[in-house]
Parts: sequence; C-alpha cells; structure tokens
Amino acid sequence: MARISANELLSRLEKGKPIPAILLLGEEPYLRDRCRTLLIERCVPEGARPWAVSRYSADRGGTQAAIEQAQTMAMLAPLQVVFLEDAEAIEKFGEKNREEAVDQLTAYLEDPAPFSVLVIEASQLDQRMKWGKLLAEKALVVECGLGENLNERQAAAVALARAMAKEQGLEFERGAAEDLAEFVAADLMRLKTEIDKLATFAAGRKQIRREDVSALVVSEKTTTVWELADLLASRQGKKALEFLNRLLRDGEEPLQMLGAITWMYRKLIEASEVKGVVNGWQAARALGMRPEQAELALQSARKIPKPRLLAGLGALQRADDHLKGGREDARTVMEFLVTELTGKEALAARG
Repeated sequence: MARISANELLSRLEKGKPIPAILLLGEEPYLRDRCRTLLIERCVPEGARPWAVSRYSADRGGTQAAIEQAQTMAMLAPLQVVFLEDAEAIEKFGEKNREEAVDQLTAYLEDPAPFSVLVIEASQLDQRMKWGKLLAEKALVVECGLGENLNERQAAAVALARAMAKEQGLEFERGAAEDLAEFVAADLMRLKTEIDKLATFAAGRKQIRREDVSALVVSEKTTTVWELADLLASRQGKKALEFLNRLLRDGEEPLQMLGAITWMYRKLIEASEVKGVVNGWQAARALGMRPEQAELALQSARKIPKPRLLAGLGALQRADDHLKGGREDARTVMEFLVTELTGKEALAARG
C-alpha cells in the first residue's frame, strides 16, 4: 500500500474512503501523537471515545486481543479505532510466537472489519522480514520520522514550526523559524513546547521575531548538559569541571548554560515523580522530551534523591543572581556551582 507523510494523513482521511489498517512508522513522538489525535478526532465522535478507542501493546502480548477487538463492533459507534503499539517487538519473538502473530494479522487483513481502523505503531521495522513485508503491503504506511539527513530534518522542522505557529494565529519573522529549528535540533516535541512559550511572549504582536527566539530558547547544543547529569549524580566533580570547561571553550554562554542546567534539574524532578514507566519511550510524552533524553532523565533521577535536586535548584538560583549581578567572573561562578552540586553541599542535602 502507499506511503505518506504524517502531514498528508489529514487529506487522506478527508477523502472519506475506509482505511482498514494504518502503520505509524517512525521514532518521532510528536508526529505519532499528532496522527493518533487526528485519527481519533476524525473517526470517533467525542462521546463514543471511551468505548470506541482501545490500546494494546504487542510487547505485552496484546496482538491477538487487538485483532479480536477490531473484529468486535463497538457499542453505540459506527467506527472504532484500535491501536496496537510496540509492533517492532514481534520481530524479536521466538519463531513460533512470531509466526502466530503474523498469521493472525494476515488473516485479519485478508478480510478486515468494515467498522474498525486498526492502527499499528512501530519505531522501525525490518522490511526484509515477513512481518515488515506484510505491513508494508497491506497497511497504509504513515511516516512518523524526519529521516536521517540533517538538512531534510531541518527543513521539515521549519515547515512544522510555521504550521504550529499558524495554528496559534502567529507567523515567524524571516529567519526566526530556521533559528528555532536549529536551536532545538529538530526535536518536534520541544519545538511545540517552545512555540507555546514564544506565543505567550509575543501575545499582541502576532509575530515571533528572531530576537524572541534568541532570548527565550536555550540552544540544543547547550542541552548536551544531559551528559553532565550522570557526572553530578555520581559526584564526579573533576570530570564535571572538565566538561564545563570544554563547553566554555566551545563558546557556550554561561547564562545560557545555567538556564539549560536549571531546565535539566526541573526535568529530573519531574522524572522522579513519573510512575509506572520503565523506559524513555514511555516517559517521552510525560516529560515532553525526546525518548533518548527521557531515558537519561529517568536514569539520573533514580540516582539523585529529590531533596538533593531541590537543594540544587537553590544553588542554581544563587548562581543566576551572581551572573546577572555582573560583579563576579562568570567562569568562577560556574565552576563554584559545579563544585557545589557535586560536593559537600549536595551531600548534606541528602539529610
């Protein structure tokens, strides 16, 4: 069946023709969320969604249950949407279980229920395997990724930034959308968060300027401080100082770095409060981060007690006051901060 982009899904749905099976293929959480929302809004009336929208996970053995649900007409709804997440897990099943899952889906797709849309989700699939070939042939494949080419990723992020701003009645000044996409390294979940922030900041002007982006958005380059999180968690003060000095040598501004570290600490506190998740994919939506960053946040949050994180926010605020006061050398302030976060002060915060 055809391959389309996430942006083309709406026009495909508006044609009104039934789509028995859809494969959301790709690692970009924002695009997958957007497709899920679009499918639910277009296919199921709001009042019927509690019983006409269902979710299953192939990784947790839900393939058969998802197919059985798709074959069962939902109550009081002409159409239902059935999601089967983590479909890439089927490739890792033992041979017997894998063949069983493929046979079940093959049988369903030969005669799909007219009252169901079966939505299968996978971050990636091996098109050489029977499972991948089946979905590529029988399902409408919606690309939920930006590709590997950096220029293509950047161009796609710029286009989506403009579309997100337009939804809020805003437009970008020339060059501003490009700056924003570069700052967030084409991370669409963060792109959406930053546009919401910029929209509030630009209220009344109806335009997001380049200077707004520079003032409010911390460069993704600076957020390599996620590497610093593990050093802080394990109290590797010497390595943390070396990391800091490397960033300063690369031209990062101390105030922007401080903002990035503060943002990191707040995300660590959020991660420490997230329950019932075990990996970055599950935490990505809750934390508003890319899966790999969410995974790092979860790992570091388990190592740093919450009282120490809260004490760290206090140290960050003091460093911010010193930097903005302008009376002290910025490098000295940042070095003292790292020493404080990895030294006795942090240890005392544990109680």
